[in-house]
Amino acid sequence: MKKGTLTFFSGKMGAGKTTKSRDIAQKRNAVLISEDEWLGAIYPNSIESLEDYIKYSTRLKPQMKKLVQAILSAGTDVVMDFPANTIAQRNWFRSIFSEIQAPHELVYIDLPNSVCLEQIGKRRIEQPERAATDTEAVFKQVTKHFVAPRADEGFNINVMAENTIQSAPDGPR
Repeated sequence: MKKGTLTFFSGKMGAGKTTKSRDIAQKRNAVLISEDEWLGAIYPNSIESLEDYIKYSTRLKPQMKKLVQAILSAGTDVVMDFPANTIAQRNWFRSIFSEIQAPHELVYIDLPNSVCLEQIGKRRIEQPERAATDTEAVFKQVTKHFVAPRADEGFNINVMAENTIQSAPDGPR
């Protein structure tokens, strides 16, 4: 049986990963799995710092990996709105698809800091519950750890830059 394709995202905080993940999942009729939604449901009101996020995200990942592998093995595409912003995070995604030999696509949303900060500002207004964590200080703290994906990491990378962000492809390249 043909395996589903795993699509995941890299991009700085505020780059539009969540928006793009929803768009791609809808266009591809894929299962969308959002880390923010799962963390909020399982650990409500528990994430107030980067350290909290790392702790709870780490707890979620083993079961999430099993779930995603099962969906992919059933032949259904999965779009994961989880960050692939560090080499370690990308290696976790690699373990998901490589262990079951499923196809994958890493969507890298490459936007300048100024655009990301502008989008974070809009998000604070639209989602006041995120005002405490969607700040320039948190952006700077998180961005220190950001490592853009490179071709030599061996992923199927689809780069979306500022001028291409509006039109996501309908499938992996």
